[in-house]
Amino acid sequence: MEEKTQKSNNRKRKILALIVFASMALIGLIATIIYIQYKKTHITTDNAFIDGDIYTIASKIPGTVKAIHVDTNQFVKKGTLLLEIDPSDYEVKIKEANAGVNAEKARLSEIDAQITAEKTRLSELLSILDVAKANLEMAEATMKQAESDKNRAVNLYKKDSISKERYEKAMTEYLVSVAKFKSAKEELNRYQKAIETQKSVIKQVEALRNAQSSLIKEKEAKLNTAELNYSYTKIYAPSDGYITKKSVEVGNQIQTGQPLMAIVSLDDIYVTANYKETQLERVKPGQRVKIKVDTYPGKVFWGKVDSIMAGTGAVFSLFPPENATGNYVKVVQRIPVKIVFEKNSDPEHILRIGMSVVPTILIEKE
Repeated sequence: MEEKTQKSNNRKRKILALIVFASMALIGLIATIIYIQYKKTHITTDNAFIDGDIYTIASKIPGTVKAIHVDTNQFVKKGTLLLEIDPSDYEVKIKEANAGVNAEKARLSEIDAQITAEKTRLSELLSILDVAKANLEMAEATMKQAESDKNRAVNLYKKDSISKERYEKAMTEYLVSVAKFKSAKEELNRYQKAIETQKSVIKQVEALRNAQSSLIKEKEAKLNTAELNYSYTKIYAPSDGYITKKSVEVGNQIQTGQPLMAIVSLDDIYVTANYKETQLERVKPGQRVKIKVDTYPGKVFWGKVDSIMAGTGAVFSLFPPENATGNYVKVVQRIPVKIVFEKNSDPEHILRIGMSVVPTILIEKE
């Protein structure tokens, strides 16, 4: 009897164990299926960091630092005065350039006055030329009349119709009229040449004026450069952000392009997530992203895929791999994906560049 009871209990235990094993296998299978389905619609990685714009503040001119108005880690607004360079040398250059411009403008005024005088002289010569033309026409008419009178006197004198005195008078008047005509013609030619010469003088002076105008533009360009360099003695914040990497003190001699500090903007931060190339088959811009930040456990941020880099991270590294040489070992490559945050102004959870995050891209089911 006891043997039968023991066999029955053993059989029940085996059945129970089989049921438990089958249940666990079924649960495992269901969990595996759920996990696989989850992985299809949730693309995640822990190789991701918060990134953003870092503005390097550098001087555009050499000089001595006169004043610094910010400290490390201080928040500044766009347009805040950060640093001043001693402007003394640049003020002197502005004065010198301004004096040069004024001197050349004064010279231009002299040239303009000369042009006015030369044009006035040309107008006078043109008026005299009109008189000379009138005189020539009158002299020509007088000469023709005298020639006619002379010819008539010659004919009459041959016929003894006039006296010798009258004949000689007609001849004299004719010769005088010819001389006056020649004189009037020479005078007209002289004034015509004088006018051409005067026009040439005016052209020369106008060319001088053009050259002077060009010289003034050069001087004004130097003045503009001097004023621009003077404006560079004050350096302003290009964006809202926090001061970092401050490496300058009052009295330091700085050079053009020397980094002085940096501004980290927290308004335009984003996530750079390095996904495996095998994860990106269905990833595309615009997809929503769930973001967890290691600094704030339990807090969830939301964003969306902005863009996917055109190449792997290795390709753009300082020393890209040379797969054509040596023994090749296949390694899954990672491709950076840019993820932008949805507007978030939570003052209790400030996101800073370099923080580690875990983004999960939500893929819609097809």
